[in-house]
Amino acid sequence: MAAKKTGGYGELIRTVVIACAIALGIRTFLYEPFNIPSGSMIPTLLVGDYLFVSKVSYGYSRYSMPLSLPLIPGRILFTEPERGDVVVFKLPSDNSTDYIKRLVGLPGDTIQVKGGILHINGEPVKRRQIEDFQPENGGRAVAQFMETLPNGREHRILELSDSMSADNTPVYHVPEGHYFAMGDNRDNSRDSRFPEVGPIPAENLVGRAEVLFYSTNGTASWMEIWKWPFAIRYGRLLDSIE
Repeated sequence: MAAKKTGGYGELIRTVVIACAIALGIRTFLYEPFNIPSGSMIPTLLVGDYLFVSKVSYGYSRYSMPLSLPLIPGRILFTEPERGDVVVFKLPSDNSTDYIKRLVGLPGDTIQVKGGILHINGEPVKRRQIEDFQPENGGRAVAQFMETLPNGREHRILELSDSMSADNTPVYHVPEGHYFAMGDNRDNSRDSRFPEVGPIPAENLVGRAEVLFYSTNGTASWMEIWKWPFAIRYGRLLDSIE
């Protein structure tokens, strides 16, 4: 009996170790879950969204590793991001805080915002006004636009006005090996327009946001199980992130 019990415990430990190794491998090299704590990417991403980020999309750097362990020099197996990708990156000013924004500027680009309109390489980006965005909490509706980047990719943005502090900027030159990112909630986003963020080094890219796997409107805590069915945003489950 003692020998049988020992074998049973050993098999259990082995199974747990293998399962943890598989989960760690998936998180490191394939997909990592993230949640959205702020409104800087509204309307594309809402507070309470949970999403998977593809690590394989842009290759790997130290920031692909758990705890950002310095096991990978520079970036390996690199694939260039595309304009319009929603990306997770480590904030360049501390190399530890995770940010999520939309990539609008590529290496060598010039970026400027004039009167609320994004300009890329001196050309205004097309936008057209669509229906107002209505917040879930019943607050004031916000003007919503469909923005079309030079490569044809479309996404929605919000603008409280076209005359706020970040609606008129100097010209930014995106250095080689760097990218320029902005939040879709243009007047409520700390992004590459601000010195504490600035251009994003390729090494700091964590991955590309791919799909929502869960979303909650925040009306139920993790302990209030009986409220969960009423807090889930069912219409957002398994939505791809464009």
